[in-house]
Amino acid sequence: MEKSKRNLLDEEAKASLDIWRYVFGFADIAAAKCAIDLKIPEAIENHPSSLPVTLAELSVAVSASPSHLHRIMRFLVHQGIFKQVPIKDGLATGYTNTPLSRLMMITKRDGKSLAPFVLFETSPEMLAPWLRLSSIVASPANGSHPPPFDAVHGKDVWALAEDNPCLSHMINEAMACHTRRVVPRVARACHDLFEGVATVVDVGGCTGETLGILVKEFPWIKGFNFDLPHVIQVAQVLDGVENVGGDMFDSVPKCDAVFIKWVLHDWGDKDCIRLLKNCKEAVPPNIGKVLIVESVIREKKKAMIVEDRDEKLEHVRLMLDMVMMAHTSTGKERTLKEWDFVLNEAGFERYEVRDIDDVQCVIIAYR
Repeated sequence: MEKSKRNLLDEEAKASLDIWRYVFGFADIAAAKCAIDLKIPEAIENHPSSLPVTLAELSVAVSASPSHLHRIMRFLVHQGIFKQVPIKDGLATGYTNTPLSRLMMITKRDGKSLAPFVLFETSPEMLAPWLRLSSIVASPANGSHPPPFDAVHGKDVWALAEDNPCLSHMINEAMACHTRRVVPRVARACHDLFEGVATVVDVGGCTGETLGILVKEFPWIKGFNFDLPHVIQVAQVLDGVENVGGDMFDSVPKCDAVFIKWVLHDWGDKDCIRLLKNCKEAVPPNIGKVLIVESVIREKKKAMIVEDRDEKLEHVRLMLDMVMMAHTSTGKERTLKEWDFVLNEAGFERYEVRDIDDVQCVIIAYR
């Protein structure tokens, strides 16, 4: 009894601190966005001195008020994004980058930085729907209430992007930086799947970043970057890649293999099955395959002890499911059971799942 009471008091003490994360939690995102906007990681990385950068030097480099910059840096140091270390025999301090701050370099295209993704998700267009999240959760099952994004903007994200070149550019940049991170992992995990494959269609391929990576890794492939016409207009011109405009819900160009990354989670089961059927029809019988790069939400913990990295990846997947609720009409992240349902309904007889040690994995569906 005494132990149970003590545990309850410990939980209450923890809760009294944790609640502040939900009161002021947006400060984490806003301060990180500020660092990216000001290119603080780049200023520290590119400083001519090999020593840590002082506040005075940093304020000049990023053209910022020293007093305000000090407060931002104090917060970001506390969050572990930057380090503050002693210099000049301990008489002063300076700032250095960390592995995390280097992932916030907007000018870095090394396959690691997710800065464009941060700027996309913190844009006014993407932030506003979050304030309507409760309305969709409380709405009747028949969907009579518009999704949060539609309620705010009067149209879905794809229609808004078509009318808003700035938003469309942010989406393309966010998807491109995610591609540079994930697709090399897919190539390593699925090298055998590209053997004997002559043509690959990337469905919803944005600016062609995915196929640019794949044709370098597998030079015998001819790639077809397939997306909406207004997206294809700004796609890259790449060797071995042909840009094709069209609507994936009408049909998908014929090929040996379809690659589809972070597209199916934007749609509910009905549209997802329809799109998967189009992908299946695009590849040849018996040898055709569809490579699906998506998250698979864990249905329950496989063991009493779960690795910290696995828990953090699962947290990202669950956050991503909230993003789908806020930013799409019917999209969602799926469990393996839910993936099994849509794949079977689309007519795929078998599939396998390969881990790439990231938020997503690869589901290979065979025709």
